[in-house]
Amino acid sequence: MTRRAAREIAVQLCFGALFTDAAPESAVSDLFDPEYFSTLASENEFFDLKPDEEQRGYILQLVSLVQEHREELDEAIRKYAKGWKLERISRIAATVLRCAMAEILYMDDIPSAVTINEAVELAKGYEEPETVAFINGILGSFVRGDAVE
Repeated sequence: MTRRAAREIAVQLCFGALFTDAAPESAVSDLFDPEYFSTLASENEFFDLKPDEEQRGYILQLVSLVQEHREELDEAIRKYAKGWKLERISRIAATVLRCAMAEILYMDDIPSAVTINEAVELAKGYEEPETVAFINGILGSFVRGDAVE
């Protein structure tokens, strides 16, 4: 499994967390239950390979960071989403932003430029080009610190 696939799984788990109160450890454990995970390959190609321990650790870390810092991440989105209220941003776009911002803030081993590129590529699978550009702009401003006060 690639880091990109692991990132996509983390985004999906974070999106699912919007609708449930499952703890990150439980959500990750449930997803990677061998019997359940084997049924997912027909849904999407990134479920073809089960993650190794390092990838699984990355997924759990990112999902945990997003859940733990949700309020702070949402405040950052509000700060950098010029002219937009968080409620107007699609749930998947907001989830991609939360995951990318958590990676930038708390996962020092991943360069910000890589995180932004991966977030943009991931968003292309879910969102219209305008929204993808919006995500790119927010993340670029976030990294540069170009907030509108």
